[in-house]
Amino acid sequence: MELIKLGSIAPNFSLEDNHDKIINLSNYRGKKVLLSWHPLAWTPVCTDQMRSIENNWDNLQSLNTIAFGLSVDAQPCKKAWATAIVLNNLSILADFWPHGKVAQDYGLFIENDGISERANIIIDENGIVKWVKVYPMSQLPDINEVFQALSNI
Repeated sequence: MELIKLGSIAPNFSLEDNHDKIINLSNYRGKKVLLSWHPLAWTPVCTDQMRSIENNWDNLQSLNTIAFGLSVDAQPCKKAWATAIVLNNLSILADFWPHGKVAQDYGLFIENDGISERANIIIDENGIVKWVKVYPMSQLPDINEVFQALSNI
């Protein structure tokens, strides 16, 4: 499986979020989109990653950016986790069935482990992939790096 290439059209998806809403990527044309993959809910680095986005929600909005967290966890798990870690703005999406399909489409699914990589992908207002970064599993993505990338798009 090959990591999605810069300049590619972002594969569309429809996934359920922690608010019981179906999120369709193509509905966000005209905005930049940050897709922030985390391997599994209920883990410390993943929690910090999602809280970092939540804590910077207004800054993302000021850059015409909507952010989504994604993992292969089931929607009820995502919903309970979002409540537990107090995500009020950030929608976290369940790439559960078919298992990891969206992560596969973006080249982020780890077949042997059944989870996704930890990664951030930025899509521009026209649905084109403009920035991709995969992180070591134990590393918290730097939100300032994301802001720098967004500012250059």
